Amino acid sequence: MPPRKDPDASANVPSFYGAELRYQRELAGLTLERLAEGSFHGIPFLSQIERGERRMPLDLAQHVDKVLKTDGFFERRCEDARRARQSGHAEYFADVAEMERHAETIEEWAPMLVPGLLQTAPYTRAIVRAAMPRTSDGEVEEKVDARMGRAKLFTSENPPKFWAILDESLIRRAALPPGEMAELLNHIAGVIRSTQSILQIVPETSAAHPFMMGMTKFMTFADAPPVVYTESLHSGQLIDYPALVKQYRESYVCSGPSQCRLRRPWR
Repeated sequence: MPPRKDPDASANVPSFYGAELRYQRELAGLTLERLAEGSFHGIPFLSQIERGERRMPLDLAQHVDKVLKTDGFFERRCEDARRARQSGHAEYFADVAEMERHAETIEEWAPMLVPGLLQTAPYTRAIVRAAMPRTSDGEVEEKVDARMGRAKLFTSENPPKFWAILDESLIRRAALPPGEMAELLNHIAGVIRSTQSILQIVPETSAAHPFMMGMTKFMTFADAPPVVYTESLHSGQLIDYPALVKQYRESYVCSGPSQCRLRRPWR
């Protein structure tokens, strides 16, 4: 059996709290399995947190504090770990960017903007400028780099199964000069084909459907409950309440494919 490798608590904020979690768990004489009991998260998820690879979500922090009797320590500090991972993303999106890298499936409904995982740098630059016209060039490029970095998950060892549904207006609206718009469409096609993903287009002539009013992203995981993320111009909401996730999912299944049946899936 190889020797145990302890996390470097000085590496970053998640590593510090991961090391503290392991210390408190072992001090209490609990295994990962015992600590996970009664939570919505599995043993591999807790192990990754102890190694500093994943941020501890609020519901798990509350569970850990209760089981280990740590007086709210992890609940108070999970905000610190989240900010440490933010880097170039909007504050409300930081958790989602981290979750994408660990998702088994990602499904997106995009009525207004090309999903971030399919964007090119010129497209990201253009929409960031449109949304935040007073942002400095440095801040814009930081956001561009962060968004381009998200797409690296497609080249990971276990990339997620990706399914995107776009409104037809997105590919008809000239958000970029002709050459850059053609580059964007070619990029989208390349990503979809190279990753065996699915892209569907909702025709502009489609009738009303549940998600016509906003962007929606679904993510599922091997070791954690599924989540839904919705977003507007300057805010976003991550939803993990099981009943509400189920309700969103039912609306997505009912509206997505049925509205897209006039366009064959693009793979």
